[in-house]
Amino acid sequence: MSTALIIVDIQNDYFPKGNMELSNPEKAAANAAKVLEWFRKNNKENIFHIQHIAADPALGFFISDTVGAEIHETVQPLENESIIIKHFPNSFLKTELESKLKEKGITKVVVVGMMTHMCIDATVRAAVDLGFETTLIEDACATRDLSYEGKIVPAEQVHYSFVGALNGMYCAVESTVDFLQKN
Repeated sequence: MSTALIIVDIQNDYFPKGNMELSNPEKAAANAAKVLEWFRKNNKENIFHIQHIAADPALGFFISDTVGAEIHETVQPLENESIIIKHFPNSFLKTELESKLKEKGITKVVVVGMMTHMCIDATVRAAVDLGFETTLIEDACATRDLSYEGKIVPAEQVHYSFVGALNGMYCAVESTVDFLQKN
């Protein structure tokens, strides 16, 4: 099978008491874990965990060698699964992700993770731009409230705005249930 799973930044800082808490990260992580389990049963060689480590500690989260930067227990990597360290929202930028996917003959990727409006959006767009047929499992992703000019945009609206922008013209968007039933 030439499909890989890319699990983006499901790290402790995004969960309650973390330094960058998201809206409903537990639900997204639980769905990501279901997709991960499917890949472990059906496609053992093609699982890539992306771990963001802040290049600058001033970012305030994902600081190197902290509990917050560790991959969350719901999607802990197994020994045979790749961990790719990144320092930018785009999981392909200045990492070996593209070369590792191409080495394995991967042509399709399934993306899950956090944050929808930042690292998921950047990674999905990069994957498509690099020629990978891409599926985003939207309910295996989470984001947070954003604000601009004193206006608050609730996390759910942020999430669906970005998912809606990616859906169809850019990539396939599916729910966890739909993905598991189809495959």
